[in-house]
Amino acid sequence: TAPMEYKVICALVLVSVLALSTLAETQSETCVMAPRERKNCGFPGVTASQCTSKGCCFDDTIPGFPWCFTPKTIDVPPEDECEF
Repeated sequence: TAPMEYKVICALVLVSVLALSTLAETQSETCVMAPRERKNCGFPGVTASQCTSKGCCFDDTIPGFPWCFTPKTIDVPPEDECEF
C-alpha cells in the first residue's frame, strides 16, 4: 500500500500546486539581456544601491547604455512535481 499512498499524496500536492499557481505569477525577471534591450530605470549619477532598492538592475560595465535598468520579464514553464 505504500506506493498507493505515495501516489495519493503526490496527487494532492500536484492539485495544491496547480491551485496555488493560478494565484502566483508564471513570470520571472532577469537582469541578463542585450544592452540594447535595457530600459532606463534610474537617473544620472544613480548608485547601485539606489537602483536595486527600486527593484531595478545595475550594471555600469557597458558605456553608452543605461546602468540602472528595468529587469526583463521571462516566462517560467510550469514544473512537473510528480511523475507516475
